[in-house]
Formats: sequence, structure tokens, C-alpha cells
Amino acid sequence: MTAPAAPAGASSDSASASRIAGISGIVFAVLFVVALVLVHRAPTLADPDSAYAGFYANGGDQLFVAVGLYLVPFAGIAFLWHMTAVRAVLDTLTPTPSAMAHGLNLLAGAIFVTLLFAGTAAVGAVAFGIYFGHSPAEDPQTARALTGVGYGLVFIFAVRGAGMFALTTTTLLRNAKVLPLVPAVLAYLLAAFLLLAVTSNPAAVLVFPAWVVLIAIFLLRHAHHAAAPAPEPDTGPPTHAPAAPLDTTGPSLRSDQP
Repeated sequence: MTAPAAPAGASSDSASASRIAGISGIVFAVLFVVALVLVHRAPTLADPDSAYAGFYANGGDQLFVAVGLYLVPFAGIAFLWHMTAVRAVLDTLTPTPSAMAHGLNLLAGAIFVTLLFAGTAAVGAVAFGIYFGHSPAEDPQTARALTGVGYGLVFIFAVRGAGMFALTTTTLLRNAKVLPLVPAVLAYLLAAFLLLAVTSNPAAVLVFPAWVVLIAIFLLRHAHHAAAPAPEPDTGPPTHAPAAPLDTTGPSLRSDQP
């Protein structure tokens, strides 16, 4: 016995939400990577005080850091679109998902965006103030302290929120039959790295946009399949109704009958 087909309206809603989730996910990944590269032009914790003093005294790359800060909110907005659209897809495919995973998914996404904003603001605060506020260059110790706060917020807290979001989203999409087995395993490995990795290397943060792109590809694939018209059911060759039997009890028109 075949399962009943999903209503046309549900397929249309799923396709539309999947398309928005896929596109917004790719936009987030691009903006996030560009913003990270620009903000990373500021001195890091490993740099000596002379690097801090030279960077903030001579101008140099301060404009790039400030532009990177401006891009971070747009990346966060794109991620919120992505998260909301993914949850809309799940609502159409699994009206009663796991309550724990569904709730953790929302909280983890909100935590990631909040701490990402705070952490990048701390890292780029000095460069932003000097370039746009024309404030005097801060001493290296103040700049290093703000960088330490920003790194802690991003690499310890925001990345863990991203890992929990990746873990719960992968589970929910796998249960909804959007992710095949092999991509789901890869997505779980990326999520585990975000949850467990202990590093302050900015390259580690790129794991999260890589996970988002992976998910976006299969969401767009799902949108394509959901938007495709359903094939007409095969009812087989037409059958003709049997001819009605002749009525031999009625009067006959033959001339030899009385």
C-alpha cells in the first residue's frame, strides 16, 4: 500500500522555505568569510606590543578592519534568515519534531549570533575608534586586552554555540529525510570539531561556514525536488466494460417466428 502523497500546498511551502534557507546560508558564508579575513588584519594575541603600536599609530589596515566590522552584522542577519528558513522547512516536513533538539537549535543559533557580534566588536573596537572616531591610538596593553576578550567570546563561546546549532540542525534535517547518510556523517564531524576543538586559529572558525554551505546545497536540492510536479499515477491500459448479454426473452423480428 503506497503512502499518501503530500499536499501540493505543503510541497510548495517546503520548496520555498528550502530555497530561502539555501540562498541565505550561502550569503552568510560569503559575508562571514570576508568579514573574518578583514577583521583578522588587526594584530592577534601572539603579536608583540610593537606590532600593536605600529598598527594603530600608522593607520595602515585600520580601514579594512572597520569595513570587516560593518560586514559582521550583515552576516549575522543572513544567518538569522537561514536559521528561520531551516526551521520553517522542518515545520513543513516534521510537524512534531524532537522538542529538545528543536529548542536547542533556536537557542544555539541566537547564542552564536550574539557572541559573534560582541567578540568581533571587541577585536575591532580600537581600529574602529581610531579610524572613524579620530581618537588617539590606545596603548598596546589596552588593545591586547580587548583582543583577548574578543577572542574568548568568539573562539570559546560563539564557536560552541555554532557547534550545537550544527549538531541539532543536522539531526533534525536527517530525521526529515533532507540529508542523506554520507553528507549527514560529514556534517556531524564538522559539528563535533566546532564543539570540541581548542584553538584560537581563525582558520578553525571557517569550519562553520563550510558546514552551512554543505547544508545549503542539500536544502537547494530538496527545494528542486519539492517544486517538481508529481508524476501522474499509472493506472494501466484502459479496460472496456463487458458487453451486456443479449435479451433472448423479448419478441423476435425474424419472419419464421410466430
